[in-house]
Amino acid sequence: MEPEKIKPEFDLNQVSSAPPVEPVKASKLFKSLSFLDRWLALFILVAMILGVVIGVYAENGVHVAFGGAQWNGVSIPVMIGLLLMMWPVLTKIKYECLGRVLSSKRIWLHMAISFVLNWIIAPFIMLGLAWATLPEASLERERKGVLLIGVARCIAMVLIWSGLAQGDMEYCAILVGMNSLLQIVLFAPYALLFLNILGSNKGSDGPLLHLHYSEVSTSVGIYLGIPLAAGLVTRLISRSLLSPRSFERFLKIIGPIALLGLLYTIIVLFAYQGKRIIDNIGSVFRIFVPLILYFVIVWFLTFFTLYYLSTRKKCRSIIGGYDMAVVQAFTAGSNNFELAIAVAVANFGTDSPEALAATIGPLVEVPVLLGLTYFALWIKRRTRWEEECSNQGD
Repeated sequence: MEPEKIKPEFDLNQVSSAPPVEPVKASKLFKSLSFLDRWLALFILVAMILGVVIGVYAENGVHVAFGGAQWNGVSIPVMIGLLLMMWPVLTKIKYECLGRVLSSKRIWLHMAISFVLNWIIAPFIMLGLAWATLPEASLERERKGVLLIGVARCIAMVLIWSGLAQGDMEYCAILVGMNSLLQIVLFAPYALLFLNILGSNKGSDGPLLHLHYSEVSTSVGIYLGIPLAAGLVTRLISRSLLSPRSFERFLKIIGPIALLGLLYTIIVLFAYQGKRIIDNIGSVFRIFVPLILYFVIVWFLTFFTLYYLSTRKKCRSIIGGYDMAVVQAFTAGSNNFELAIAVAVANFGTDSPEALAATIGPLVEVPVLLGLTYFALWIKRRTRWEEECSNQGD
């Protein structure tokens, strides 16, 4: 019996030589998705509604259950959801190839691009949008909640969006790891700068943010460290016990758990904050505006800037193709709303305007970025990204 052949790993230093892909209609793309991916938007909408209904009609029970279920200040129900959501995705990452991936000059360039996008450009875009759409002194605290979302860079759900959009997951894992370390170091000073100084009205007597590095490092360590360890251990054990073909089947079996974990996390978050959303519906719609603009502007700016650069002969070999551009777009265009909510609640209280604004983050981010995953796939097939880049670069 011949040994099973393992497909060669993707070489980041090579431009894709995939055969031309004919432009496809949106309906054909929709049909090509799995059942769960195809109806994920509907499932997310139902999860949001269900969470809000639970939060409104079982408010006391929800707060009793979730309020006492904490570990080092981190909500255990949310932690369980993130573990379920991230474990299958982190199990699929080829850790054994990361050394080779990091030897690529292209990766280091993209890490520098990611740093500029996430820690210089994106927070200041959010600052400008927050002031432009929430300029009133009466909305200062809501503005601060929006800014708290802007400085909390995404380290969790970007794995879901990049996977759905067929991005390079090894590359995504590197950016997630980098942003996790940077978040431990930079989140506290950034939050203090943006909330207490840049986001405050002159002469404001509103509450100030008090934040310690230990609080941030604990949250990041729990939210990312546990799922990462679980994914790494699962991959090492399963690869040693299973044949390559059985291992691939195992990955397909656990794959849907990530999206089920996403739905569970959404229900938990909205159940916990549902009553507050309904009671402050006017402020909620005001907060929608800067968040929607932020997610769309940052994502499109990143995605199409990298697309343009990838068609230039001098840049094509180092910028890469669609699979790297889409990861950059989702990394820059999404945020760590779990951390933002935790910090807002801990510093300003569960009923504060800052916590309300942080809560609106996932209400806007999830459907907007889900829509952008479908849009990215459509653009990839419609424009024949890799083929076009190759032709224009010759």
